[in-house]
Amino acid sequence: MSTLIKHVTALTLDEADTILQDIEIALAGSTIVAVGKAPADFAPDEIINGRDLLALPAFFNAHTHAAMTLERGWAEDLPFDRWLNEKIWVAESALEEEDVAWGTALAAAEMLRSGTVGFADHYFWMDQSARVVEQSGMKALLAWCHFGLGAEKEVGQIPFAETVAFAERWQDAAGGRIHTTMGPHSPYMAPPEVLARFAREAQRLGVGAHFHLSESEEQLRNSIARYGKTPTAHVAALGLFDLPQPALVAHCNVVTDDDLALLAEKGVTVAHTPKTYQKLAMQMPPLARMLEHGVKVALATDGPASNSDLNMLEVMRITGLYQKGALGDPEALPLTQLLRLATQSPAAALGFSQSGVLAPGHPADLILVDTTAPHWIPRHDSAAGIVYTAHPGDVAYVWCDGQLLYRQGEYLTLDIERIRWEAEKRAFRMVGRPMTSMRAYQG
Repeated sequence: MSTLIKHVTALTLDEADTILQDIEIALAGSTIVAVGKAPADFAPDEIINGRDLLALPAFFNAHTHAAMTLERGWAEDLPFDRWLNEKIWVAESALEEEDVAWGTALAAAEMLRSGTVGFADHYFWMDQSARVVEQSGMKALLAWCHFGLGAEKEVGQIPFAETVAFAERWQDAAGGRIHTTMGPHSPYMAPPEVLARFAREAQRLGVGAHFHLSESEEQLRNSIARYGKTPTAHVAALGLFDLPQPALVAHCNVVTDDDLALLAEKGVTVAHTPKTYQKLAMQMPPLARMLEHGVKVALATDGPASNSDLNMLEVMRITGLYQKGALGDPEALPLTQLLRLATQSPAAALGFSQSGVLAPGHPADLILVDTTAPHWIPRHDSAAGIVYTAHPGDVAYVWCDGQLLYRQGEYLTLDIERIRWEAEKRAFRMVGRPMTSMRAYQG
């Protein structure tokens, strides 16, 4: 399939932050062929009029628990410990394998609608998530979450070996759109011997690890008391930062300068999810210090049970606004830096390092945004429009690896009506609520 987009404005996110006006973008197969002028002999299967549309690299979400769409709105206005123990664990005690498929499908539809084509997922029954990624046409880094407390205490009573087998059978599946990684929950849950075992299996399979790290002062104190090390130093000593693929860790709300130096030295990416921290009144991670230390940072939503949605546009906006206010510096986190933190950085963390730029030879992972709505006018600055103005409803076209997945409100790979019906039915069952709000799915 080949596509020619004509008369479009492009926010390329190349090294010079080039913005091109009234140009052509040519796509062939999974690759961008031209940005500027299509080759004279280019014969597209489809031509799109890009006038009043803005092209830019698609977003990638560096950390989420996609199927937790089923718990969206179920645990509100609670501190973290009550949110987790009184609501989330209770609902997930009723989680069934097929629930993960429909919850992830709902997340996929939501992400596509707001311009996200790839995500790092950390959850349970991950074969179901992998099948959704395969069908949807998206990209993903998938980790089967494992607590390490014995199979009888795992969701679905799944043994450690099955989480490893998942990573092996799905690695580089779906034409390379699926990458896998080890998924220990966290160092505060998993015993040291389990974390070390994860590191050994990751070495054997040639993958990395994705887990939660150093989320509170309490975790920091407990780790020092128990192991004589911060959580960051503890996992490093167990080998989780010396893997064939760099580790991806979520949060790092409470870290020392030595921790930051270690994260930078080991090439670890920290997934930053600011909406969750604000909603659960958690300590905000020291993002500015991370960046000053050279730590790789990628923006993410976290799971929809805590973040409520999967909107990377909103995550960019919250990140920029919070940091400017907290630092008292309106120049902090300029526009193109925020855009890179939502595109190039998370794409690289997921193993898709060539994504995140509009340039010939790069993957055709891009979106077109409609700039005609009143909130876009006047269009002084395209980057400012995306970061501080755009809404998910402005996203008009979404491509991943050259395949058009979403077009002007139409999902081309997902049955959105079936997904909505199945997801809500299963969500209500999990929390013991009868489903009365929707008629039976008619197919």
